[in-house]
Amino acid sequence: MMEETFAKAEELAGHIKEYVNNRISYAKFTGAEKTSKVAANILAAVIISAVFVIVLLFASLALAFVFSKLTGELYWGFLIVSGIYLLIGLIVFALKERILRIPIMNAILEQLFKDDEDDEED
Repeated sequence: MMEETFAKAEELAGHIKEYVNNRISYAKFTGAEKTSKVAANILAAVIISAVFVIVLLFASLALAFVFSKLTGELYWGFLIVSGIYLLIGLIVFALKERILRIPIMNAILEQLFKDDEDDEED
């Protein structure tokens, strides 16, 4: 009788160890998956941003030449475009908390916790 109890206790301990090891492996895989998704999103954002900057550069040059043609002086076109960017920069600086930090933070948190919500629904 006592030997049976010890055998069952050992079997239970084995199952508990296996369960704990499985939970640790699951946590590792989940962490790796979330990290890779965040890294992929950051890389995609960097690539899209680089393309956007190049497009913006050429559009700015074209706009500067349009303003230059309208004003008759080359430097006025570039000064007008610079003034436009200065105005945009000041607006973004004044609203940086609302239009940059909070949306970026929310997007990262949503990405990190999105899988947890999906798991709870299943």
